[in-house]
Amino acid sequence: RHAPDYKHPVPRMDVQRAIRIVRTRAEDWRVDGDKIGVLGFSAGGHLTATAVTQFNERDAEPRDAIDEASARPDFGVLLYPVITMTDPHTHKGSRKNLLGAEPSEEMINLMSMEKNVTEETPPCFIVFTTDDASVPVQNGLLFYQALIEKSVPAELHIFRTGRHGLGLGEKHSPFAEWPQLCMRWLRDQKFLYFPDK
Repeated sequence: RHAPDYKHPVPRMDVQRAIRIVRTRAEDWRVDGDKIGVLGFSAGGHLTATAVTQFNERDAEPRDAIDEASARPDFGVLLYPVITMTDPHTHKGSRKNLLGAEPSEEMINLMSMEKNVTEETPPCFIVFTTDDASVPVQNGLLFYQALIEKSVPAELHIFRTGRHGLGLGEKHSPFAEWPQLCMRWLRDQKFLYFPDK
């Protein structure tokens, strides 16, 4: 099977289960169960946005102790994320893969993450490029604006140049600075500690 076979709510269920597993195994794995984040690129950025806004949604009754744990991430990192399912700024391929060819207006609104931000949404770090030809930068702007309106700590970096799908960035490009910017933000938010050089 491939991704389009697994439409909403399957991706959300998967990320919620992953967060719950890490949280319940935190002591065994020697991680801090109160500092669990989600990172996603592009369509994975939409899943990250879903994780930070729809963490209380349940699609089935709890089946074990893991399902009783909180699915709320403590932070989200979103790289050139698909955010909105509404025209004109949606990524049409992602919308079709996630919601099908003719989604209802209700489903479009439910899965437009800028419409789902609340005061309980955890802090988010967002990165985009202005000339991303696949996912319009407006996706990042919409999400950042929604976070700020709900007083959620957020940081947005928009680089002028850079194609979609850069990952860690091309060597010596401005976009390649995002991991360091993100680590500094994580440290400032008390999610990460590393000593100053």
